[in-house]
Amino acid sequence: MWNWDEREIFRYLGYRGQEPAGDVRRLIHECERELEMHADLRSYWREYPLILTDDEINMTVLRTKSRALMRNLKNCESVILFAATLGSGVDVLLHRYGRFEMSRCVVLQAAAAAMLETWCDEENNRLKEDYGKHGLYLRPRFSPGYGDFPLECQKPFFEALELNKRIGITLTDSFLMAPSKSVTAVIGVSKMPSGCILEGCEACGKTGCEYRRCQAG
Repeated sequence: MWNWDEREIFRYLGYRGQEPAGDVRRLIHECERELEMHADLRSYWREYPLILTDDEINMTVLRTKSRALMRNLKNCESVILFAATLGSGVDVLLHRYGRFEMSRCVVLQAAAAAMLETWCDEENNRLKEDYGKHGLYLRPRFSPGYGDFPLECQKPFFEALELNKRIGITLTDSFLMAPSKSVTAVIGVSKMPSGCILEGCEACGKTGCEYRRCQAG
């Protein structure tokens, strides 16, 4: 059974400072069970050397310009290119209910987003433990499309990780991923602690932190 954080589902559904009514809670529980049956959680990552210059981020297989990502990778010597997905079965489920039962589809979208975020956090925690044994620290995940990190960087990202072959994620001409509940991210590796939590900036109260992640609109 999946370890659900229902507060995240409530947040994705727009409930802030309150909890949904009983009938919505029942629908959430039903959607959780369906996702547990249909999700095929996979992840893949590789580490690459990092060179930061005044105006460019060189990750060996990917070069870009991004002031936000540059701040995130300060004092890092390498990066992890990371990807994760819930699999195509979740897309099939969303498509099915999107045609006939939109209210359930909305809840499934929220629960799937929460599941993907939790899965990424769990995988990152495993990486954090492994790298920590070698005296290394990880920066928060930073995805193409956040802030001024160009979404077009998805293409070299996919080519480097061979994501279609490795975990079944493909990329459209408009740089969107299929299955839709998939994520890619850069994770900085440093000998210096960042002082920022691994779970991401949504859960961090340090709004003035220089490592705070910009969020997509």
